[in-house]
Amino acid sequence: MSWKSIIWNGLLVAALCLAAFLLYRIFQQYSLDEIVQSVRSIPFSTFCTALLFTAASYLCLSCFDLLAIRSLGKSLRYRNILLASFVSLSLGHNIGFAGLSSGAFRYRYYSRWGLTAEDVAKIILFCGVTVGLGLITLGGLAMIINPSDAGRLLRIDSASVRAFGSLALVVPIVYAGLAFFVRGTLRLWRWSFQLPPFSIAVAQVGIGTINFMFVSACLHQMLSAFGDVAFFRSVTAYVLANSAILATHVPGGLGVLEAAVSYAVPKEASIGALIAFRCAYFFIPLALGTTLLVISEVIFRRRSRRADEEADERAEAQSV
Repeated sequence: MSWKSIIWNGLLVAALCLAAFLLYRIFQQYSLDEIVQSVRSIPFSTFCTALLFTAASYLCLSCFDLLAIRSLGKSLRYRNILLASFVSLSLGHNIGFAGLSSGAFRYRYYSRWGLTAEDVAKIILFCGVTVGLGLITLGGLAMIINPSDAGRLLRIDSASVRAFGSLALVVPIVYAGLAFFVRGTLRLWRWSFQLPPFSIAVAQVGIGTINFMFVSACLHQMLSAFGDVAFFRSVTAYVLANSAILATHVPGGLGVLEAAVSYAVPKEASIGALIAFRCAYFFIPLALGTTLLVISEVIFRRRSRRADEEADERAEAQSV
């Protein structure tokens, strides 16, 4: 086993241990009956509304791939992009190291449709930038609109929180400005970055932010079943949780998400709300994504076998 494999395996084990520890700290204060009752207390209509926000989020995520492919000057059917994006991200969100894990699934799909490994690498990078822009933009808005919660979490005054929020919003503005004025490759010292067209850069910021608003709305539905929580309190909680997940790369954010949300909104973050949110945004898409992966693999293999048979028949006909 190479040193690289040992390091990656060690990081994965450490992430799983961290997840187990955080989950233990959260669940130890509840009995099984309390957990079941907490989940059952969420109205079915509330859970269905949360599922609609989940679906809207995954549609936004497919638009990340769509924009990336257009920025490359390529063209694919949207239904193909939607399939590749949903399967890749529904599995990647739960596996952890989403950029790498979802990238492997993306390559399996996109390579069949004519894209190269370099193209897929650029799509992954583009989507990662879009995630960062969306998270920074929504986090900046949350700090400006709801400075009290962010100030309590960061232990600074509201004026400082608003200042940090304003600085955060400078990032997407600068990014869009560079795309407008540079219009091509941006060179910084020894590195070079290919900027997308201005319209695509603006779309990145907009769709990235909207995606995280939908995820926050899904979380808000669950939290609101246990208390009167403002929407931007849910946004603050989710931005904090997602930042922690990206920093730790714990598979599915297990334990990290629950700990971060419980810290941000301790009164409303019942164990039932957190489990229901995880089911709506992680587990149900995982089941659907796995099913679609299996079905699509069967279809692809049948088509490949049929194409090979037709090629053999043509070769035999030509030889005769």
